[in-house]
Amino acid sequence: MATRQSGRACYLGSTMMKRKRVQSGRGQREAGFSLIEVLFATVILMVGLLAMLATFAYALATTQSVQEDQIAKQTAEDTLENIFTARDTQQISFAQIANVSGGGIFVDGLTNLQDTGPDGLAGTGDDIAFNPATTGCPATINPLGVQCIKLPGPDGILGTADDSYMVLSNFQRSIVIANTLNPDGTPNPNLKQVTVNVQYIRPGQRVPRTYTVNALMSVFR
Repeated sequence: MATRQSGRACYLGSTMMKRKRVQSGRGQREAGFSLIEVLFATVILMVGLLAMLATFAYALATTQSVQEDQIAKQTAEDTLENIFTARDTQQISFAQIANVSGGGIFVDGLTNLQDTGPDGLAGTGDDIAFNPATTGCPATINPLGVQCIKLPGPDGILGTADDSYMVLSNFQRSIVIANTLNPDGTPNPNLKQVTVNVQYIRPGQRVPRTYTVNALMSVFR
């Protein structure tokens, strides 16, 4: 009798184990991703890809503008240094270091990057167009006679037949000279602030990029 009950208990136990296994296996087969989870994962992936593409596009645009930024920086610094040199060598008087509207020689507002005239100073009223024979830049691609830079061609060597030219027709410069004030608010006749702005607009863009340098200039050398 004990043997039969033991066998029956064993049989029932094995049957219950089989049912548990079947139920467990059925639960495993039903496990997976829902449609909403897939959609959320897709959205997150798309946002990440768009952010990566935007970063790549920004890096590419920044790399392309490095050359123009360097030209603007160099032009502004050279212009400011040129004014200081003219003062140090007494080429012009301290009173002449002012805008035309203030009785000086430097043109008000933005002007193209042209060659210096007889006074040897950029941004004055006697500036002239660059001579194609001097720059090597043909007049056909530089009708305004603005500054033109010679660049190496595909061979990477400057001075060969495949050289190219970069016409700076999208660059402009302004020289702003202002009087400084004494602590009591009266103008200081012996100290001026000189600001040089060089701006350019890249093709396809509306907002110009501007590089600015400024310095205080004293009547005393």
